[in-house]
Amino acid sequence: MSTIPLQHPHEPHGDSIAARLNWLRAGVLGANDGIVSVAAIVVGVAAATPTIGPIVTAGLAGLVGGALSMAVGEYISVSSQRDSQRALIAKERDELRVSPEAELLELAGLYQAKGMSEATARQVALELTAHDALAAHLSAELNIDEAEVASPWAAAAASAIAFLCGALLPFLAIVLLPPPVRIPGTFLIVLLALATTGALGARIGGSPLPRATLRVTIGGAIALGATFLIGSLLGTTGVV
Repeated sequence: MSTIPLQHPHEPHGDSIAARLNWLRAGVLGANDGIVSVAAIVVGVAAATPTIGPIVTAGLAGLVGGALSMAVGEYISVSSQRDSQRALIAKERDELRVSPEAELLELAGLYQAKGMSEATARQVALELTAHDALAAHLSAELNIDEAEVASPWAAAAASAIAFLCGALLPFLAIVLLPPPVRIPGTFLIVLLALATTGALGARIGGSPLPRATLRVTIGGAIALGATFLIGSLLGTTGVV
């Protein structure tokens, strides 16, 4: 008796592949945020004053503040999502306990609406219910996997780490480069980094590579140019 292969080796069909791609995409976006945010801060301050002290202070403040802000925002967002998912799971579990036959009919109806015949839909519903009724309903009705409910603490930590990884690049560039090339060197390093994250994000998301790369790079260049201009104006007018 031959065995039907579940998947091709080069085509992952695991239930968590979409979740892993989302985490990876979020990590790239977090790093991109760190690069642009801190680069804009340090370039703006460096344009206003050549003194390294204020540049380091502003850069560290932006790095730490941005990472904490990202972490708190992600924690709140994922906590709200998790609470909603848990409430839906509890509701579905209660419905299965109170009216299992009605839930079976509902599940069969969902599969029939997807194109199965009435007999096939009922048979599928029966087999899935016998295997794991709650998982079957969560998947068919709500597209939820109980085992993959996100952890807000993990999301917060991942967001903060991604931001820090991106933010360290412009911070180290502005601090370590010699004064004559401090600002243009940081511009160049940051734009190359943004092009890299843009290309990586496009690759993960399956979008056109040149368009995504240019979009991220041009957006970063505009942010750097704006803060550089503001810093230069403040420096020349004597405000700083």
